[in-house]
Amino acid sequence: MAEEDFIAGIRGIIFDYGGTIDSRGTHWSIIIDKAYRNAGISLDPGAFRDAYIYAERELARHPHIRPEHNFLDLMRIKIRIELQRLFEEGVLDAATVRNINEPVARYCYDFARECADEARPVIEALSGRYPLVLVSNFYGNISSVLADFDLLRFFPTIVESSVVGVRKPDPRIFALGIEALGMAAENVLIVGDSIGKDLIPAASLGCRTAWVSGPGWDDGGKTPPPPPEGTAELTSLSDLLHILH
Repeated sequence: MAEEDFIAGIRGIIFDYGGTIDSRGTHWSIIIDKAYRNAGISLDPGAFRDAYIYAERELARHPHIRPEHNFLDLMRIKIRIELQRLFEEGVLDAATVRNINEPVARYCYDFARECADEARPVIEALSGRYPLVLVSNFYGNISSVLADFDLLRFFPTIVESSVVGVRKPDPRIFALGIEALGMAAENVLIVGDSIGKDLIPAASLGCRTAWVSGPGWDDGGKTPPPPPEGTAELTSLSDLLHILH
């Protein structure tokens, strides 16, 4: 699709959060694994993957996260759950579990803050030209995370999975964002890092799509699907400013 055709008709933008704004398109499993390595722990890929999935499911099932928790609070809790799983599975000893929770969580928080600092001027510039909505699979504390990173002011409407009761890749969560914008889906650009969870469901509604591409989730060796036809591929969020002039 020619650039002029891509931007024609765009009247509003919906952003994903995790992976899109806070990690330059890199899946958070990769960042957390790097955080462990930075703390001197090299985990077996299978053991790490199991602990990562276990923690994600545990956070989805139980109210570990409170609305006032920022991203550092979230990572401390998430890493604690991962470490407990690794201890129970005999991968790590008790002393290691006690010692690395904070440095691993802090590494992740500092990385997310750096990415948010990079994303902020892009989002601010776009907010002056387009109404913005955030649509995210999150734990009920996305407003606190955004406020801590000075991003909340750009998103007057937030559609958060744990609040609305719908999770990606269900297209209905994007339909709620489109409804909040008050415009036709064809006039909405969806910006996300996940082809399966962001771009394909958004395109099924008729939205335009932009992909913040980066190292993705290791889905057991499965080949990820291609992005929808006409998707703009971004190496960074700043590419949006060039594409949208």
